[in-house]
Amino acid sequence: MRKIIVRADDLGFSEGINYGIEKSVKEGIIKSVGFMVNMPASLHGYNLIKDSNVCLGLHTNICVGKPLTDPSKIPSICDESGNLKASKVYRSAKEDFVNLDEVILEIEAQYQKFVEITGQKPHYFEGHAVCSDNFFKGMEIVAKAHGCDYLPVGFNGPVKFRNTMLYTSLDSMKPEYDPYKSLKQAALTNYPDNGLCMFVCHPGYLDAYILKTSSLLIPRAMEVEMLCDKDMKQWLKENEIEVISYDEVG
Repeated sequence: MRKIIVRADDLGFSEGINYGIEKSVKEGIIKSVGFMVNMPASLHGYNLIKDSNVCLGLHTNICVGKPLTDPSKIPSICDESGNLKASKVYRSAKEDFVNLDEVILEIEAQYQKFVEITGQKPHYFEGHAVCSDNFFKGMEIVAKAHGCDYLPVGFNGPVKFRNTMLYTSLDSMKPEYDPYKSLKQAALTNYPDNGLCMFVCHPGYLDAYILKTSSLLIPRAMEVEMLCDKDMKQWLKENEIEVISYDEVG
């Protein structure tokens, strides 16, 4: 029996995203969900899926919305309006401008908010949309301090999670993205060292806030459809592919 992790990121981003993730969890194949806790729609999103048997991780966010920390204490990741700097600012930067001590403050605040909302520790710990060595280092430090499993970014190769090598499949930003084709290809790939694939997706419906703040749009709705498709579920069954959560990774 082959195994694959199919993860949904961005719970809490907006109400539209929340409804798409709820459907993907309750009617689809999603078993692991990344939760953004600093957004106005965070509690709304959690309440939609809190009674589901889902592995909930902290989708640590330093690039959208307002921080949970006083912006004056974390100026390296906030703009003049007190909002978190947008992801395009990180992408255009020539060097890592994130101050490690400052980002640890915000990561710690988001960890504490996660525990406050859910009553539990994150099942895994990873980050949203930003490539910054200090951000990654900060997440690893905070995760370790609280006895949580840190999930490194795996875009440049496999990453070790617990005792298993994980290989990332994330095609949603590619031209002519077909989530059906991408998931099937990822699920049938043979990975070295008994590694597993983690298929990262961003299911959700498009509302005004997402249209204004996100560059990832149409693929979100396409992924909701694919994740809930009865034919996709049947294909996984026929090919003896089991969708597991991070809780089941040894």
